[in-house]
Amino acid sequence: MLSKIYVTYAVYKAAIFSVQQTLSINKAIPITHRNQSLVFGVLKSYLTAIPSISHYCHHCFRHYFSYYRPISITHARSSASNIACIPVKNTISKSQNNMPEPLSTPINNATSWVLKLTIGLIGMFAFLQVYSIQAILPVLMVDLSATEVQAGMIVGATVMAIAIMSPFLGMLSDAVGRKSFIVGALLFLAIPTALIAQSPSIGWMGMWRFMQGLSVPGITVVTIAYIGEEFEGRAVTELMSFYVSGSVLGGFMGRFLLGHLHELIGWRAGYYVMAAMTLIGALWVGKMLPSSQQFVANPNFRSAMQTLGEHLTNRYVVTACLLGACVLFSLVGCFTFINLHLAKTPYELNTGALANIFAVYLIGVVITPLSTTLLRRFGSARTVRVAVFVSMIGVLLTLVTPLWGIIIGLAIMSSGVFITQAATISYIAVNVKKGRSLASGLYYMGYYAGGTMGAWLCGMAYARGQWSLTVWLLLFVQILALLVASFGMIKTKSRAA
Repeated sequence: MLSKIYVTYAVYKAAIFSVQQTLSINKAIPITHRNQSLVFGVLKSYLTAIPSISHYCHHCFRHYFSYYRPISITHARSSASNIACIPVKNTISKSQNNMPEPLSTPINNATSWVLKLTIGLIGMFAFLQVYSIQAILPVLMVDLSATEVQAGMIVGATVMAIAIMSPFLGMLSDAVGRKSFIVGALLFLAIPTALIAQSPSIGWMGMWRFMQGLSVPGITVVTIAYIGEEFEGRAVTELMSFYVSGSVLGGFMGRFLLGHLHELIGWRAGYYVMAAMTLIGALWVGKMLPSSQQFVANPNFRSAMQTLGEHLTNRYVVTACLLGACVLFSLVGCFTFINLHLAKTPYELNTGALANIFAVYLIGVVITPLSTTLLRRFGSARTVRVAVFVSMIGVLLTLVTPLWGIIIGLAIMSSGVFITQAATISYIAVNVKKGRSLASGLYYMGYYAGGTMGAWLCGMAYARGQWSLTVWLLLFVQILALLVASFGMIKTKSRAA
């Protein structure tokens, strides 16, 4: 019972912090009465964002036939390229942007529990598969005769695909549509997930893991655009909190479920279960998610490419991308190979126990909102330096022998990493004046590219010197992050905080 309360609270706090950071990126939005109402509505919407699963189901069946009640407002449109921010209604006139009017003007302002549950499930299924394999790496190395480096690469394969596709799938959806894109991406995700169960070798598993990653941005990026187009005001904040909560829960549950499924039925059958869950999720979304009413095809490819070129030479963007790469390098490298360390003598933890270790990930998420206070007081550059130093202490603690000491080290390490990420996002919000959404998209591209490198290089370090050498590599990368923060970031206080 206490574990359920803890997980629910952790996801709730993650939703609050994530939406705060998401809103902070949109500094270009004019302060109008409508936008003030949006911001002031966030706190109230969070109070009911994370009820229990049974409460979800009760309201789902109770409001099954009344979940879609459109009302009329002004025309709304947004771009799916807004990867890391909440899309906001575009009030530019038709003569200014040469875009056709939407076919109809209704928007869903009063959202039902069915719709909230559906949005949360989209977030959960998007991240259910990304890191799930970490919990069973020791078993895979035996079953598929894989080396430590190969084990790291099958973790990084999905992350690599996400890094490659994140900046581009939003633009593709701008020309194709929203709901059909989300449902199609979920259906596609179920296919390689099921095929992983048939993998005869580590190479085949890596290929199917890469295919999984190709579909994830098609779910995440397009869902954010869909919410911004079809809803406004309090409805946007409520649905975003459910989406973010589902995403956090999915990242944790993927590791937790697959580890325990292996203990019950084996990892191959476990992947069939995960694929079936994703397929059911796609069918649910196809049935319950309202069709787009405000979508208007708007590729706008040339303008996006011009802004992309400018960002690649922007000091603020490049600095943020380097920090993002260091952040996920540390997180993926640490939480991937600590499993191999704890599966050996003297710990010899099974996959179920290893899956439980990932609960410390949620501790870091709960502590992360402290970054708001740090940013307000010290600014982005100093906050990053403090957070990276804290993370280094956590990594060093994992070298101790007692298991409880390692768990404390992992909790401290993840907390420092999450605060670093929050400060970096705030840094983009304050200093990038043009194309913030594309800048944040480039940040996440660098972020996931760092995760890919972490899985690969930490695998090489573990193969040569076990966990101790892996720790020194993680410390080296975090020292690089300290140097970037010290010499690359402008030392100004963060207004976004």
